[in-house]
Amino acid sequence: MASGFQWAKVQTMFKAFDADGNGYLEGSDFEALAGRWERLPRVAAEPELAARVNTVVMGWWDLLSTNGDGRVERIGMAELMAMVDRLPAMQQTVAATADTIFDAVDENEDGRISRGEHEQLINTWHGRSIPTGNVFHRLDQDGDGYLSRAEFAALWTEFWISDDPSDPGNLMCGPVTGILTT
Repeated sequence: MASGFQWAKVQTMFKAFDADGNGYLEGSDFEALAGRWERLPRVAAEPELAARVNTVVMGWWDLLSTNGDGRVERIGMAELMAMVDRLPAMQQTVAATADTIFDAVDENEDGRISRGEHEQLINTWHGRSIPTGNVFHRLDQDGDGYLSRAEFAALWTEFWISDDPSDPGNLMCGPVTGILTT
């Protein structure tokens, strides 16, 4: 069962995913999310990557909308939180998502994510500019100024699975209430 911290973290993502602000997650919200990713320069320039991004984003919608009504309600967020509870058993799917998002954000294709590229990830998820504070500093644990593909995948998985507010991966998609970013 998801912790209160996971609930707060996922509720932040719920708000980012709810593109039309109607209090529900629907297929159209995930289409809008995929559209935001497809506007990133590298994704826009590479049709194969655009197709991968679309497949990943819409694949998560397919996994979430298993109750048959086509909606995930904000009040209670039962389906979304049930998915969070299933994520530890879905680490390959989470890692595959990380791989696709890494490629989408690695604009200069140097095999690493810079602070600016990470900020673009956060803004793309949220659909708007989000102040990041020192989030990247907490993520970049080796202090080299970049996230390697392996670091990124580990942090991405930690974001979606961790219920420990001190885990740095919880900052992967931007600041979370209750986590210091300094």
